[in-house]
Amino acid sequence: MNDESKNINRRQFLNLTGAFVPLSLVALQGNSNTNKDFNQPGRITIENVDSNFEREPLIPYRFKGSAITEAWQIASRLEAESGSSTIGLGTQNILWSDSKVFAAHSQSGGNALMYAVTERALEMMKGSSFTNPIQLLDELLPEVFAYAKKITNNPDLRKTFALNALVSVDNAAWLLYARENKINKFDDLIPATFKPGLSYRHDKVASMPAFSVGAKVESIKAAADAGYFIMKLKTGSAGTQKEMLEKDIAFLTAVHAAIGHYETPYTKNGKIPYYFDANERYDEKDTLLRFLDHAKKIGAFDQIAVIEEPFGERNNMYVGDMGVTIAADESAHTVEDAAKRIDQGYKAIAVKAIAKTLSMTMKIAQLAYENKITCFCADLTVNPILLEWNKCVAARLQPFANIGIGLQETNGHQYYKNWDKMKTYHPKPTASWATAQNGVFRTEKSFYDESAGIFEPLPHYEELFRKDV
Repeated sequence: MNDESKNINRRQFLNLTGAFVPLSLVALQGNSNTNKDFNQPGRITIENVDSNFEREPLIPYRFKGSAITEAWQIASRLEAESGSSTIGLGTQNILWSDSKVFAAHSQSGGNALMYAVTERALEMMKGSSFTNPIQLLDELLPEVFAYAKKITNNPDLRKTFALNALVSVDNAAWLLYARENKINKFDDLIPATFKPGLSYRHDKVASMPAFSVGAKVESIKAAADAGYFIMKLKTGSAGTQKEMLEKDIAFLTAVHAAIGHYETPYTKNGKIPYYFDANERYDEKDTLLRFLDHAKKIGAFDQIAVIEEPFGERNNMYVGDMGVTIAADESAHTVEDAAKRIDQGYKAIAVKAIAKTLSMTMKIAQLAYENKITCFCADLTVNPILLEWNKCVAARLQPFANIGIGLQETNGHQYYKNWDKMKTYHPKPTASWATAQNGVFRTEKSFYDESAGIFEPLPHYEELFRKDV
């Protein structure tokens, strides 16, 4: 991929795709119940908006029966009437957010559709005003979601598609809110209603690498040897349900033989825990029970910490009687969806501020806290700066069952071909909390004092908006 194609700008994209639809100005009214939780609920008027993106190549990342080889990095810029401006980042993942959209288009075509949804949101915001970012998301989401359904020609579109498209917009809104109200600490951004769910302070957060379907067990063992004590292991192999189960069982057997005897100080039983993610590939509860029966047979069952999203989002079955923690991820699009999953017996939720927006994540984390449901942060193969946004959440979630530190999946270093170069865009790349050491991020005093650098300037992304480029 040459620099010209990688750095194609917003206007060129719109001209090439014809995806932009001119919009009349939409005045967003501030009626959120969260207004009372914000210390300074003054209205912020958005005078100008802009966006741009970069295309980052990936080593093929296989899941959901397919693979992604590129991730678009979206930068959304908001400028307030006061003259303040901020840039929010987002990483797109069409396969994760809606595999049907991914299957129906080329990889670039699917990314173009999601980017058009981001554009729609920005044009809605231009000339409007808002009181706080949570209220703003509540007002944007219904129309943005309807628009996403229309342009994808998919009436059953998953809401995560729209939320993924709104991440850069939501982040820019939070940063603008912070700047307008002279806030420079992440803790001070959190509204009172949602503070309990994000009130913990871990001094360490586990860095959890992810291994795609078909990964070599030697690679998993090498990660364990390097100090990673919990890893996301993708199951749900391609093929029929029978073929999938056979492959998944063989994978479990090989993994347990390779690392099942490893020890760690971070779990109560001292054993390395397993985190499996089936990405909705299991059609029936009985199929997963057969997988678990095999785990019992080989002595691996007690080391299974969590199985994430084994069933499709439209399943209504109760899963709280399977003997292991079942976690919701992409099916918990919104706080309402998360509540449904809790009623179905899901005991954990993978929260993703970098995939479902920080605003929605605050709501879900609080609901989980009130219902004694544990949370952890999952990745979306995001860039190094978004990794810090996710870490700000992971470090503040209540401890996961039987594990003494925060949990955060981080797989960008495994799959981005240009990860080392992307790290140079990080405002504080050499900070003690920016790089995992022996499998953990050290989220000590400086991490909280500096809010993981999320309020710092971003020269690389600011360059994308230079008008003389």
